[in-house]
Amino acid sequence: MSIMKAPDLATQRLVLDPAAAGDLRNRLRSDPQSGVRQAARQFEGMLLHLMLKSMREATPTGGVLDSEQSRFFTAIGDQQLAQELASQAPLGFAGLIERQLARQHAGVAPTLSPARTPGLPTEAVLAARRPFAAATAPLPAPPPPAATTSPAASADSARRPRDFVDRVWPHALEAATRTGVPAHFLVAQSALESGWGRRELRMADGSPSFNVFGIKAGRGWTGATVEVSTTEFVDGLPQTVRAKFRAYASYAEAFRDYAQLLSSQPRYANVIGQQDGVQFARSLQRAGYATDPAYADKLARIIGGNTLRQALSSA
Repeated sequence: MSIMKAPDLATQRLVLDPAAAGDLRNRLRSDPQSGVRQAARQFEGMLLHLMLKSMREATPTGGVLDSEQSRFFTAIGDQQLAQELASQAPLGFAGLIERQLARQHAGVAPTLSPARTPGLPTEAVLAARRPFAAATAPLPAPPPPAATTSPAASADSARRPRDFVDRVWPHALEAATRTGVPAHFLVAQSALESGWGRRELRMADGSPSFNVFGIKAGRGWTGATVEVSTTEFVDGLPQTVRAKFRAYASYAEAFRDYAQLLSSQPRYANVIGQQDGVQFARSLQRAGYATDPAYADKLARIIGGNTLRQALSSA
């Protein structure tokens, strides 16, 4: 069992020594390793002083010898005692602090043996530090996520955008010549409205309506219609409503009608001829094409996304 030595104040530097800070700076320059060790012990001394101060504050005061002057000199004595105790490394914090300071002070490699806490073997001190080290160590990289879809399902998912583009691309090219809008912008919007063809509006008998732009059937529409439930945003909130949409005999007819809608309605004047994908999407939303407040962002992401790019590369 180790016994802590009594403080030898005659050989210890006083905490109020004004030259202490300058001496520490000089030591860091001349002998960095020794300077870092001294700084670490001063840090531990500060921790010990806080402990002593808390103990003093918890002790009842009052009496003949209690005064502002006595408390002042007691505080100085506690600081001096804390520095002396820190030089004997009673808590082992100095070693941890020295390692941290050594990493921050260039050129200093800590060569420390584990500090021995009085009454405890070194192995016990190391065991007590392991939880702290484990808590501050970098977390291991997470394992790769397990596959949730089969290769066949993934291939089918990749084919759907390509198949959709194959079906509508020739008609998008024709509509592009009438609107001045790049064909892939039109494909992107039809993909957004129809979910790449997976959510195409169906007639009552299950046959396709070919309406891949979600164009409603207003009072002036005299062609076929399909009535379905849809989501509309009112004051920014989604609501499910029943609405009638236009129905076509083919994708070619759907794209021609869409081009006619853009070119004949004055509110779409800023959409016609638009060559910037983001501005195309925003112009459509400002013109009131859709009630979804995120419509422009969704469309812009598809226009600039990899899914459309890859589908077009194989079209």
